[in-house]
Amino acid sequence: MDWLQNIFQQYLPIISDNRLIQAALIFLFTALVASLIAFIIQRIQVHGTKKTNNPIDDLLLEAIRKPVKVSILMIGMRMAFARSQLLGEDQLFGENQNLLDSILMTLVIYYWFRFVITSSHYILRYLSGESNKAKLVQKHTLPLFDNLATLVLYALAIYFILVAWDINISAWIASAGILGLALSFAAKDTLANLFAGVFILADSPYKLGDFIVLDSGERGEVTHIGIRSTRILTRADVEITIPNSIMGNTKVTNQTAGPHKKYRLRIQISAAYGEDVAKVKKALLDVGNNEDDVESYPEPRVRFRTFGESGLNFELLCWVSEPVLRGRVSDSLNEAVYNRFLAEKIEIPFPQRDVYIRSMPDSGGGRS
Repeated sequence: MDWLQNIFQQYLPIISDNRLIQAALIFLFTALVASLIAFIIQRIQVHGTKKTNNPIDDLLLEAIRKPVKVSILMIGMRMAFARSQLLGEDQLFGENQNLLDSILMTLVIYYWFRFVITSSHYILRYLSGESNKAKLVQKHTLPLFDNLATLVLYALAIYFILVAWDINISAWIASAGILGLALSFAAKDTLANLFAGVFILADSPYKLGDFIVLDSGERGEVTHIGIRSTRILTRADVEITIPNSIMGNTKVTNQTAGPHKKYRLRIQISAAYGEDVAKVKKALLDVGNNEDDVESYPEPRVRFRTFGESGLNFELLCWVSEPVLRGRVSDSLNEAVYNRFLAEKIEIPFPQRDVYIRSMPDSGGGRS
């Protein structure tokens, strides 16, 4: 920036000898330059990105306008203060940064940090949706890379802010090791959740959108996989937050995993002894084939399971496209089976007990 300062020193006295007026002109000039560059970026975003099918360039150009504009304005403000000599110096940057330098640099770091972290989110989400772009970044590994990128970028932002305020971080790093050792014992549960979260994201026993059933009985859709916890949304629209240390040490049944997301329903029904088995099977198959939400492949099937205490036990097996349909389709099938059995006059048995009263022979003795 020395060349720019030399230009100002050469031509500004021609306009005015007042340093405050010169400082105001410097700030106005940089504000115009900042607005012009922001306008150019906007026009490139509107017209240039239409020629590409990649949405990333549009999002990045939208996000970069503000940090570029703020950076130019902060440079202009620093040059204006230097020219006005309000701070008692006539240099753009000195060896010892004063309070104004630290504040301006902190603002610049903040806006550029927001741009970088927003860009990382955009890029990771784009790569996770394009399996042919990056095999490592997939939908099930997106939370892992997203959280890691966030942690790294926050650490870098804190580091640059400390440098901007001329804080020696070498002692901080040395003490951080001792402090980290102490915290590792104090926050062992938190660290257990942290490591379990990393292993869950890397191993991917479940991913966002999967329907899982825990060993403790909770069942729902996975809505969030974080470093500390996993959240599932139950059928009652209640969100349950479970620490990752528990998720990593419990049995998890993933109903969505496998070759497809289809879920098999088991509709159990009994028919009275004496009913025609072929007739019962045909009635159940018709019910399964006539249900709109039942998948045609694999096709519905009926199994004659056991001879029950009160009747013949059958099971209608059919598939739905996703586990979330289980409750609604089961209700519809149960109703359809009952109505079909009534129409076909197929008796549905209920538990019966025959009680035989047996008289005991008289022993000949009387009561005393």
